[in-house]
Amino acid sequence: MQVNAIPLGAEIKGNTTNKILLWIARAVIIVTGLSVFFPTLNPGRISLLINENASLFTTAISYETITGSMGYPLRRGMLEPWQFYVLMAGAAVVVLGILTCCAGACMSLGNNRMKRKGMLLPMLGAVLIGAGLVVIVYAHSLLEAAAAASDAAYKRIQPSMPFGIQYFGVMAALVLVTTLASWLTLPKEREAKMEMDEKFRLFLMFLPVLLLTFIFCYLPIYGWRFAFFDYKIGDALTAENFVGLKWFTYLFENAATRDDLLRVLRNTLIMSGLGIATSWLPIAFAVLLAEVRSTKFQRVVQTLTTIPNFISWVLVYAIAFAIFSTDGFINSFLRNVLGVAGANTDYLASADWIWVKMLLWGTWKGLGWSAIVYIAGIAGIDQQLYEAAKVDGANRFHCIRHITIPGLMPTYMVMLLMSVAGMLSNGMEQYLVFENPINKNVIEVLDLYVYNIGIKSGLIPISTVVGIFKSLIGVTLLFGANGISKAIRGESII
Repeated sequence: MQVNAIPLGAEIKGNTTNKILLWIARAVIIVTGLSVFFPTLNPGRISLLINENASLFTTAISYETITGSMGYPLRRGMLEPWQFYVLMAGAAVVVLGILTCCAGACMSLGNNRMKRKGMLLPMLGAVLIGAGLVVIVYAHSLLEAAAAASDAAYKRIQPSMPFGIQYFGVMAALVLVTTLASWLTLPKEREAKMEMDEKFRLFLMFLPVLLLTFIFCYLPIYGWRFAFFDYKIGDALTAENFVGLKWFTYLFENAATRDDLLRVLRNTLIMSGLGIATSWLPIAFAVLLAEVRSTKFQRVVQTLTTIPNFISWVLVYAIAFAIFSTDGFINSFLRNVLGVAGANTDYLASADWIWVKMLLWGTWKGLGWSAIVYIAGIAGIDQQLYEAAKVDGANRFHCIRHITIPGLMPTYMVMLLMSVAGMLSNGMEQYLVFENPINKNVIEVLDLYVYNIGIKSGLIPISTVVGIFKSLIGVTLLFGANGISKAIRGESII
């Protein structure tokens, strides 16, 4: 069949039916792609002993996750490692098929020529998904055959046909049907070359950041369900251990838990308040650095002050230990150089001025990094303003006060609003490494408290409830600060 090509730069408009089918196909592909991360839809859980929290993506990349409870049948020879490698291969093929579908969906945002090429990829992806599911079914049959050897083997293996196999089979069929229908309804004419609108190109450039944000910021919200169950590590979430709002009421009715929560809230708000009170330091540092005439000295200072941001808090504590511990530099200097007898104070174990100490360590580590955005803001200020000010007789301090500072205020206000919204989320790593039994009462912040009661003590439901309240309060603070900014300055970030 001969296909007519149109001149370069011309655009072919698709019909309404094709546009509707394209959006349906994209929606099906998006849902299928997101399903990769949900454990309940995992087609690779072909045994009840496989971790129920393992998603399809985890099954494809983690041998230890799917064999963690299979130690006995593997040691006894009831199962062979290669059988699980077959399962992983099938899961990997399914994931590859979904990625192929997603690539085709991205190409469908282009012109007609790109759409025609792009719609072939989801068809291929649907075939790959089907092939991967066939491999998973084969792996399931291997487990079934091994479990059929004896009743003991069946109890040790517990094969199961997961719902995810039917689910992804249906989704693959839908992808194939919708993309084929979209491909058939595309106009026959084609442009001279494949092109895409700038808005779609920018969207695809931003898409990886959007996906990472979804995976690490929004997908964990799925774990909020633990707050409604009497859950212990290793148990399953069933109707039998569903307790409703029990842990929400327990958090406020139990006197010990309530006192602990008030204590960590006090520590969190004070440390966050100190951070907000000193939030002007990065902007002051950026202004002072910008006024340095030597470019070489500027770069050296900026590099030296930015490097600490990339040092982990574990290494920062190691530095602090080498300086302030009983046998550290300060005590050794006092004993060996100044001859001070009994100089063996452990400054890290003391709870005195702990909030100020944490502020100083955090400032040393993050000052240079936080100043980068303001340095970029200074570079974006129109230089003609400085030239005009100098013609009118302004000196360097006048320029800083009337041009540089006002030019940075919009950026500073955005950063300040984000700091206010994140008052309850001031991190955990810094306080975790500096925590000890002596200073625990004054250094334990909300994030560290959630870690201690959830991971160390195993009280997953209570820690989840605390995390839920922290998130809701953070969102409330964000909208409240944004409303105040809009009322006072007439500007908002939302």
